Amino acid sequence: MINFEGPVLVTGTDTGVGKTITTAALAVALMDQGKTVDVVKLAQTGDDDDAEVVNRLSGAPARCLARYPDPLAPFAAARRAEAEPLKLPEVADLVLDSPADVVLLEGAGGLLVQMGEGGWTVRDLAVEVGCPAVVVARAGLGTLNHTALTLEALSRRGIEAAVVIGSWPYQPGLAEFENLIDLPGERLGWIPGGAGEYEPEVFRRLAPEWLDLTGRE
Repeated sequence: MINFEGPVLVTGTDTGVGKTITTAALAVALMDQGKTVDVVKLAQTGDDDDAEVVNRLSGAPARCLARYPDPLAPFAAARRAEAEPLKLPEVADLVLDSPADVVLLEGAGGLLVQMGEGGWTVRDLAVEVGCPAVVVARAGLGTLNHTALTLEALSRRGIEAAVVIGSWPYQPGLAEFENLIDLPGERLGWIPGGAGEYEPEVFRRLAPEWLDLTGRE
């Protein structure tokens, strides 16, 4: 079981796998344990506002460090906007200065997306601040390979990791059920599809049931 103390990276096997809703659910589950939680969206590209979604669903404070208009990898989006890119040492210092019990760091896209100056990635940030990672994975076809590759890339840098299925379908098929058996890595649970549309009070009541953060199972 990974340690939910201090910074924890929330990354994904790809873009659109459910990182933001998983981050919100993690925040609720941790606050349900009596912990203070700070949520940091490292960079937002395009029109979405993931920090606002996390704050609305979970009630946890959530902030975004950089915003860029084009829906691209953050480093490329900063270049296109002729904006200042994020610098790894500055981001690491900000994360380590948080007084919260847990700081959830939501990345952008997958593990090795270039986030800022010099092409640093969220994996580099995890090494810099010495934190574990939660990998958000899809339920369907292709997820076994993508999840295994992501876990291997984390393991090569000595980063402990666990897996959450980011959007379990309302009507799962054969592939989803078989993937539950074969998905690699320690599993923390799954988020039901459409959970991001729940009313905040419903989301906050149910989220602790979706995740096992104590290793009790």
